[in-house]
Amino acid sequence: MDTLARLEQVFHNIFEDDSIVLTRETTAQDIEAWDSVQHVTLMLEVEAEFKVRFSTSEMAYLKNVGELVDLIDKKVKK
Repeated sequence: MDTLARLEQVFHNIFEDDSIVLTRETTAQDIEAWDSVQHVTLMLEVEAEFKVRFSTSEMAYLKNVGELVDLIDKKVKK
């Protein structure tokens, strides 16, 4: 399973919404329940799923899901 597909499963779990379909262009504005509190929960769950750690500055500059995928892939060193 590729990074985007695995990430989509994490989103389904966190937001309790199996209808979410992620693209590289997906942003927080595209998912109604994605607020600042859910963002923290999401990032912690992403770290656990992929066994990576993000710095605060790395998380602060992510503009969309595609950038998150790229960051995960870089840290996992695919």
